Order: sequence, then C-alpha cells, then structure tokens
Amino acid sequence: MADATTDVPELSISTEKVCFIIAKAEEFDAKDVVTIPDPGSNPSDDAMIEVLEDHKDDPVVAEVVGFIRAMSEDEQIDLVSLAWLGRGDGTLAEWADLRAEAARAHNRRTAQYLLGMPLVANYLAEGLAAFGRSCEGGAAA
Repeated sequence: MADATTDVPELSISTEKVCFIIAKAEEFDAKDVVTIPDPGSNPSDDAMIEVLEDHKDDPVVAEVVGFIRAMSEDEQIDLVSLAWLGRGDGTLAEWADLRAEAARAHNRRTAQYLLGMPLVANYLAEGLAAFGRSCEGGAAA
C-alpha cells in the first residue's frame, strides 16, 4: 500500500495516453457556435439559440472512443479514477478506494461516460497533477 506522504501509487496508464485524451477532450469541448443563416428574430426571444453545435458524426468523438476502447481494462479504470480524483471525489491517499469504485462501475461505455463529463480535460489534468505529472513536461519536477 502506498504511503501518501512518500509514495505515489502506480498508474496503469501512461501520462502520454492521458495527455492525448486531454487534448482530444479539449478539442471536443471547443465546438462551433451554431450558425443559423439570418434567423430574423431579436435577441430577447432567441431562447438558447447561441448554443454550441453537436455533430453526431464528430470525428473527435470517434477517435476518442476508438482510442479508449483499445486500452486495457486497467488503463480505462485508471482514466476514470483520474477524472474522479481531479474532480475532487477523493484524494491521492484514497486512490485505492477511487480505483476500486471505478473497477466496480467499469463497463463498455467508458469513452462515452468521460466525454459526457463536463470539464473532463480539466479533471484529468488535475488528476495527473496529483501524481506529480503534467502534459507540459511529462513528469513534474
């Protein structure tokens, strides 16, 4: 068992893979503003017309889903656990518990679950930071 003050638990997933998912999640979140040619109305009655576009055939979604499905079950569990850690659902000292819960909840929809999580890129980055890692330099000093 890892001692939270000196030892950092081992991750089954590489920093590079997490950083790839972070980059793709940021790309997915950076959607286009809906383009409606000459809506012919005024702003007071547009009711949410200025939302971001979702495309059912979004190539980023297909790429992320394929990438995550190709991962081992342990890597997928770590990915979800990192998101939960970054979201504040636990601490690094509670990593084993977070990971056990992610293992219990694991199913074939890991990619869809993560892409449906608002701020998932931020959560994954925060989770990596708890392990002393980042996407800027691989491992923090």
